[in-house]
Amino acid sequence: MKLNVNTRSFLFAFLIALSGGLVFSFLSIPVPWLLGPMSAILIADRFKGLTLYWPRALRDTALILIGYSIGLSFTSSSVENIIENLPAMLIMTVLLVASAALMSKVISKLSGVDYPTVLTGSIPGGLSQMIIFAEEMKEIDVTTVTFLQISRLMMIVFVVPFIIFGPIFDISHMKKELAGSDPFIFDPVMTFIFSIVCILGVIIGKKLSLPTPFLLGPLLGTAILTYSGYTGPTLPSSVLDASQLMIGGYIGMLLKPEKLKKKASTIILALLSGFLLVIGSLVLSIFLSDALNINIVTSFLSLAPGGMDQMGIIAHEVNADLSIVSGFQLFRLFFIYFVVPPVLRWYFKRKLRIQKDSL
Repeated sequence: MKLNVNTRSFLFAFLIALSGGLVFSFLSIPVPWLLGPMSAILIADRFKGLTLYWPRALRDTALILIGYSIGLSFTSSSVENIIENLPAMLIMTVLLVASAALMSKVISKLSGVDYPTVLTGSIPGGLSQMIIFAEEMKEIDVTTVTFLQISRLMMIVFVVPFIIFGPIFDISHMKKELAGSDPFIFDPVMTFIFSIVCILGVIIGKKLSLPTPFLLGPLLGTAILTYSGYTGPTLPSSVLDASQLMIGGYIGMLLKPEKLKKKASTIILALLSGFLLVIGSLVLSIFLSDALNINIVTSFLSLAPGGMDQMGIIAHEVNADLSIVSGFQLFRLFFIYFVVPPVLRWYFKRKLRIQKDSL
């Protein structure tokens, strides 16, 4: 039987991603089934003559599984804890976005790239929303914004695990706790109920135009059931590893530096932007850890400027407080989705109007 082009391209990509995961796992590199496939696909996709394909449906399936897994952490006590932390979430989110704005101003001056483009490309955790926003604003370079957002995400997904597993944090006690986590117990009734809720969550999330509905829909649906006292089955580690592979392969396919006009300067700009954001979130996490009396790993992952799914995966790996991490990340996601674009739109239009009046 002859395979079509997409099927062959996907099989190549899957084998490459699987190989990357196995190599990273063998080398004991942190979060191997996320970083390994992402690295392998990113490298292989640069070879001319090799066509790779990664179905979006795989990424969406992985997001559903991760959203469900994160939703299980929203017990009644954890939800009450999140509500108590809402002022801290607002303050830290505003500080993180403000530091991104200040950092973008400096980078814009040094690089010569216009400020609106740098700022839109540097807003942490709002990849899809910022790209959509850039397409609406004529004065913003969409290609540069897309590259900045994607490369920032990839850099942070690489850097954050190495910071956490490195000498800065001591997580030996957390890893021991993780080894003693609850084993997977199959409950057909609860599995069916939570599966239906996750599917309905995706449908409702898409209807309401939620950001990343395949993640947020199942997460919120599962969280509501868990908060109500229902207990869903914990996913086995093999399923979570497979989810990481599906997301890692997809992220590895996103970066396309060959489409940039100024490759070298934009790549340096992206690396500098991502690095400064990580440093900024690390500094803020020290204050947050003291203020809320939580461990520094949980604090750092709560503020790390990556995607909620990737930070959730890492939080699960090191047994950080998943409800606090996802609560902070979720709050920032909604803040960036609903608050940041109108503010930026007003600011950029006002700035453009002032420039026209001064001519």
